[in-house]
Amino acid sequence: MARTNDRDRGTKRVPRETRPRGKKKVCVFCKDHSEWVDYKDINLLRRFMSDRGKIRSRRVTGNCTQHQREVQAAIKTARELALLPYLQRTVSERGPGRARPGAGRPDGPSRSEHEAGAEHETGDYDVEDVESEDSKPEVRA
Repeated sequence: MARTNDRDRGTKRVPRETRPRGKKKVCVFCKDHSEWVDYKDINLLRRFMSDRGKIRSRRVTGNCTQHQREVQAAIKTARELALLPYLQRTVSERGPGRARPGAGRPDGPSRSEHEAGAEHETGDYDVEDVESEDSKPEVRA
């Protein structure tokens, strides 16, 4: 059985909103009459990158098609020459990581007193435990 649509389909379309969207962005390279986009001008190229290192689109930057292509090539060249990062890590990307023993305890060693005593009973001594200042050889100048 076919479904019927009970909605009224009017022949008139609702006109889109015609309010002005704001000032149209102008290509900074066309405005300055730049002949090329320099891949060594890092401060200029950072304007066309997001905070995470992505290349921003023409719609966002306002560049014309030709200059957007040149900006894209300049950013990629600068990345290969290690002038710009491929991506930038943010604090939220970093995970909690693995907890190290004693990392959260500022009051002392990472192992308990019981474990430390058990090592000495079995004979597993650290070099620092065995040597004292008196037993170290003298260094003569």
